Amino acid sequence: MARPTLEGMMGMTVLAVSAHPDDIEWAMGGTLLLLRQAGCALHYMTVANGCYGTETLTREEIIAVRREEARAGAAVLGASFHESIVDDFDILYVQEQIRKVAAVVREVAPDIILTHALEDYMEDHMNAARLACSAAFIRASAHYLTDPPRQAVTNPVCIYHALPHSLRDRMRRPVVPELYVDIASVIEEKRKAISCHKSQETWLSTTQGTRTLADNMEEDARKVGGITRRFALAEGWSRHLHVGYSGEEIDPVSDLLSAYIYRPGARA
Repeated sequence: MARPTLEGMMGMTVLAVSAHPDDIEWAMGGTLLLLRQAGCALHYMTVANGCYGTETLTREEIIAVRREEARAGAAVLGASFHESIVDDFDILYVQEQIRKVAAVVREVAPDIILTHALEDYMEDHMNAARLACSAAFIRASAHYLTDPPRQAVTNPVCIYHALPHSLRDRMRRPVVPELYVDIASVIEEKRKAISCHKSQETWLSTTQGTRTLADNMEEDARKVGGITRRFALAEGWSRHLHVGYSGEEIDPVSDLLSAYIYRPGARA
């Protein structure tokens, strides 16, 4: 399959799939904002509803609060919002959930999927990534029934995995991404997006003594940028294997954001 030209990629569709409300803003927000600037249409889905992120509200209250915070974050990013499908800690790699995520993938027909690392500190993140990958693989299988039913789509899709929390896998080994994206130019917008998640900020402050979400997020982005020795603030990404998804050479994030990309080991 021939690599598309940059002109041919204008107007691409991007679907971000994360585990919980605020995960997209934290790990993916800068790249999404740059892709929006490059002319892409954005879509936003958190698989879980954030139901355990409180010590004071009822289950129904916190779900409603976190849903509205996620909708607000998506609006700042300029992304279309898609509903969550399960409670926190209930993200499982099971057929019922694959069918629901696959319905969103078929409805959106993304050219790019951004999701969690397949190796991360918690099962919700890893299972959300697995669901996104399987849903994308299944998108073209005409006889596969999604929930709700959606017609199969056959456009190529390229999947990118974000860096895991603490930049390490579950065995504490450092993870080096395939590419880094310079997000310094959109950091204020990214801070605004993650600041929509006030309930999570309150819960983390109470239970873990953290600072504001925006400050913690920016510190994390600064660590990632520091690894490059050229970017002040960055997000890191690795491409999923292309087989079953797209041509081998397709790398739309690198092509669309070439001015913001650094690849370790690449010639200057």
